[in-house]
Amino acid sequence: MLKLDILVLAVHPDDAELGCAGVILKHNAQGKKVGIIDLTKGELGTRGTPEIREQEANAAAAILGVVVRENLGIPDGFFENTETYQLKIISAIRKYQPEIIIANAYHDRHPDHGRANELVEAAAFLSGLRKIETTQDGKPQMEWRPKQVLHFIQDRYIKPDILVDITPYWDKKIESVLAYKSQFHNPDWEDEPQTYISSPEFIQVVEARAREFGKSINVKFAEGFTSRKILGVDSLFDLV
Repeated sequence: MLKLDILVLAVHPDDAELGCAGVILKHNAQGKKVGIIDLTKGELGTRGTPEIREQEANAAAAILGVVVRENLGIPDGFFENTETYQLKIISAIRKYQPEIIIANAYHDRHPDHGRANELVEAAAFLSGLRKIETTQDGKPQMEWRPKQVLHFIQDRYIKPDILVDITPYWDKKIESVLAYKSQFHNPDWEDEPQTYISSPEFIQVVEARAREFGKSINVKFAEGFTSRKILGVDSLFDLV
């Protein structure tokens, strides 16, 4: 069994890169095992195809150095927080037994983001109930509940509960984002329909947000996260 330290459960391919690629890279550098599971193939996206986005997701995963990347194939756009999809995510959580889960924002411009947040939150709790039965390769899975579920911040501003310095990893983060050539500004795709995220200004806004968060903790770039649980530390010096 491959046990993960951090599992990112994001609804669309590219959400993980935009939301927490810096944290992924930082914890990889610390020797932690990090994986990504995309809930959908992003098949309703204006640009590209599911096949193209899968190739891009694999390229981004190689840049990030994650030990696993999977796709649950949940329908893009029309999923709900139902038992069927909860069980898919519960099985994935039990498969990798992560200590920390990172999921989509509480609410956002794209309605899938908030609904995915609720779906993952529910599954992360239910995964710890032993009477919910799931299997892997025909064998029963043990119950597992992560110690923490965090949520990255996406298009809409949400005040973070925690900020993480990602300055040394900023360039690599952007490289992973731009691996999605069909989605973000790319001269090779200029004849395709233009979207909110394909404009050059979109990446500038991503950088501006990271700089804003970084300024708050006296670093150049940071990523922000929220938590429904109160966060605690062992020492006040962990806050420095």
